Amino acid sequence: MAHSYSSTVPVMPVNLSAPDPANLRPVAGVELGIASAGIKKPGRRDVLVITLPADSEVVGVFTQNRFCAAPVTICKEHLHQESGIRALVVNTGNANAGTGEDGLRRARETCAAVAENLNIKPEQVLPFSTGVILEPLPHDKIVAALPAALADLKADNWATAAEAIMTTDIVAKATSRKAALNGVEYNVTGIAKGSGMIHPNMATMLSFVATDAPVSCEALEAMLRHAVNKSFNCITVDGDTSTNDSCILIATGAITAPVIMDSADSRFDSLQSVVTEVMIELAKAIVRDGEGATKFMEIRVEGGEDEAECKQIAYAIGRSPLVKTAFFASDPNLGRILAAIGYAGIADLDVNRLRLWLGNVLVAENGGRAASYREEEGARVMAAPEINVRVDLARGNSVATVWTCDFSYDYVKINAEYRS
Repeated sequence: MAHSYSSTVPVMPVNLSAPDPANLRPVAGVELGIASAGIKKPGRRDVLVITLPADSEVVGVFTQNRFCAAPVTICKEHLHQESGIRALVVNTGNANAGTGEDGLRRARETCAAVAENLNIKPEQVLPFSTGVILEPLPHDKIVAALPAALADLKADNWATAAEAIMTTDIVAKATSRKAALNGVEYNVTGIAKGSGMIHPNMATMLSFVATDAPVSCEALEAMLRHAVNKSFNCITVDGDTSTNDSCILIATGAITAPVIMDSADSRFDSLQSVVTEVMIELAKAIVRDGEGATKFMEIRVEGGEDEAECKQIAYAIGRSPLVKTAFFASDPNLGRILAAIGYAGIADLDVNRLRLWLGNVLVAENGGRAASYREEEGARVMAAPEINVRVDLARGNSVATVWTCDFSYDYVKINAEYRS
């Protein structure tokens, strides 16, 4: 049942194309500038600077990998100081991870150079890096490229910024929404990068999302936690959690309206919903562009005692190499899904009550293969580029959804050649 495959055929993202710059709405107060520093490839636009107005609120969540990169450490430090964040600087081609005290020094010197150019304090700059781990950051190249990046600052540079932060991504990832709060229009626009080393907590990526709505720091933090748990913490490509994961949410407050102080504000839920929608779209785009991906899968686990156990089972399925390779081959070897459910770690799971669907096809019930199931129906569903897997645990009312992709030959090839 496996399909034929040639490694010479270029793999493209699953139903994902580059964003149309005309559809990415500027966020009042935010400007983005891009330059080429030649960090890994000559001529590659690999440095991004984002500037923010004074009094912007900025919050972030970061990788839980204990070997977190130097810029992650510095971002956390700078977010806890009182001066307020005025700029972000991002480089691709080098992760500045596994670089010890020297990596921290180089990241701080980069922040200082940005600050000098903008006449702000170094602690008002957040640094971000992505690329190869265990190599010194060529911060001198980044510093030399800063004047060009600052000269390029524009409010409508979101699409180019999304391109500048790519590593093994095939296409840039960006999206935008316009909405209203009590009749006052505002924008939410975001970019992300990620293709491999994707798994919480958080899922491996960089993402920068901004709104011009006025929001307090406390309310913005609550929105970010909610949005991340529904988006970037619901994806997996390969089960590897990176050293550099960072997701930043910015509120410039540039539109004239009362500040949203907390969740009791009637406008809170509306803005949180839009921010979450933007982050879910970016998270799905990362999976659609997973390294070597040819299939996009949504795994929904319902009927759980709580959301945590539903997500635990969904991830067991979504990160299983055996499940992922079967999907790549369009091979309905669906016992692999049952095995993943079984080893997910839910000790008191009654497998005789569980039911499994592939698309609209009931595959398993009563502890085994469904009497109505026909393998040709499973093969038909698996041949599609987008596939839904649904599991009903029949033990509660909780639900969780995880998005993942298949494993192809190209995943191995991309990662084998990553540093070449």
